[in-house]
Amino acid sequence: MGTVITIIVIVAVVIVAAAAFYAFQRRRSGQLQERFGPEYDRTLEQSGDRRAAERDLREREHRRAKLDLKPLSAESTAQYRAEWDQLQGGFVDAPGDSVAKADRLVLRMMRESGYPVDDFEQRADDISVDHPEVAQNYRQAHRIAVEQSRGQADTEDLRQAVTAYRRLVSVLLDHGDERHTTGSTDSREQA
Repeated sequence: MGTVITIIVIVAVVIVAAAAFYAFQRRRSGQLQERFGPEYDRTLEQSGDRRAAERDLREREHRRAKLDLKPLSAESTAQYRAEWDQLQGGFVDAPGDSVAKADRLVLRMMRESGYPVDDFEQRADDISVDHPEVAQNYRQAHRIAVEQSRGQADTEDLRQAVTAYRRLVSVLLDHGDERHTTGSTDSREQA
């Protein structure tokens, strides 16, 4: 009778441990899904494997934590805002040129903020940690900028690209403005 009870206890412990592990995994998945929103779904769709997608997202978080991101200076914020306004104003006359300029402007802003800029996908992944809703816009805009450089984008595509770039420019400029109005030095706010 003692052996039967021991087996039952062992089976019960294994079941409880498995249930706890499952609950932990679900909670962790839910946290990643909540944090990354549409970027979680995109990463999952791209990898086709939940574990691989979640591992990728956790690696992004770790990589982002190691970056020394800083908000743009007040001077740079004003300069970039003026450059962006001029770029948007020139869209009607030269939409392709505006998209190319927007792509370069975003690259300069990200570099000054401390993002590594050598690889586009890495930039988009890095920005997705703090601004997952903007990462998708950035990917779309950059794709259209590349198409434009090949002569494969129409005016509507270019309009969508400038609109998508505007969202990222706003995020980068807003962080510069927040820093200068609040005086905050918290690293999460600087991102």
